[in-house]
Amino acid sequence: MRDYFGVCSEVIIKDNVVVVYEVLEEMLDNGFPLATESNILKELIKPPTILRTVVNTITGSTNVGDQLPTGQLSVVPWRRTGVKYTNNEAYFDVIEEIDAIIDKSGSTITAEIQGVIDACVKLTGMPDLTLSFMNPRLLDDVSFHPCVRFKRWESERILSFIPPDGNFRLLSYHVSAQNLVAIPIYVKHNISFRDSSSLGRFEITVGPKQTMGKTVEGVMVTSQMPKSVLNMTLTPSQGTHVFDPVTKLLSWDVGKINLQKLPSLKGSVSLQAGTSKPDENPTINLQFKIQQLAISGLKVNRLDMYGEKYKPFKGIKYMTKAGKFQVRT
Repeated sequence: MRDYFGVCSEVIIKDNVVVVYEVLEEMLDNGFPLATESNILKELIKPPTILRTVVNTITGSTNVGDQLPTGQLSVVPWRRTGVKYTNNEAYFDVIEEIDAIIDKSGSTITAEIQGVIDACVKLTGMPDLTLSFMNPRLLDDVSFHPCVRFKRWESERILSFIPPDGNFRLLSYHVSAQNLVAIPIYVKHNISFRDSSSLGRFEITVGPKQTMGKTVEGVMVTSQMPKSVLNMTLTPSQGTHVFDPVTKLLSWDVGKINLQKLPSLKGSVSLQAGTSKPDENPTINLQFKIQQLAISGLKVNRLDMYGEKYKPFKGIKYMTKAGKFQVRT
């Protein structure tokens, strides 16, 4: 749906309900997945445009194509035939999402990585690609796109495939072994509430841990404070913070971590008078991203192309981001 409309939301689906229905009808055959490749579906059902919508309204026609996609008639059903590009390029994004729970002493309770390799391949003809890794043994729990030759992966740990045309997800993987999951960020915290006082202390500092020298950016800290908290008077060393006294949610938009002066948020907490101190301290949730780093250590060795004579532009990008990343205080 995102490929067709750019954004997948309730409003978009309501506005394009006919196209959505047509796409789903082509994707499923008697309840079973049939055509799931974006480039094949776009030949079957034309993406909506303003001009096409106007023409359809006047003529009563639909977005359904007149001919069966050429790829459906070949041994490579995920790729249409006769593809031509002026600039031949193949780009791969290795994106890893780390989920972790850190206890109050800084030890890791649980940590795992969900990773994907997304591709954007715009190559003329019928290219045959091979993608090899420096450390393929990291990938033990893997789900492949149908284009990948599984037997070669099993025997040589090399990805060999004829790619679909355009954007697609080459593979997704999962790393759950604790010794393979490096924690890229840490939080120093000092959050305390007193029994006999309506004031508490709140102090946190965020810093990089195992980032291989890469910058941690897009850092966002959120924490659900106890119900007895009335207000918070805090001063950030960088970024902006907001405390909602109704929902009791503290949000601190840190931005990029500066190694020369680590970002901190300090101040006091006002509690309701006469109430006992909270039973437990709040947990801290983190969002962040690190460009050009796969936190699992996965690294592409080389990308080769066979079957065509031209030399394509090739590129690999890495990114690590936080999934459900929680620090207990």
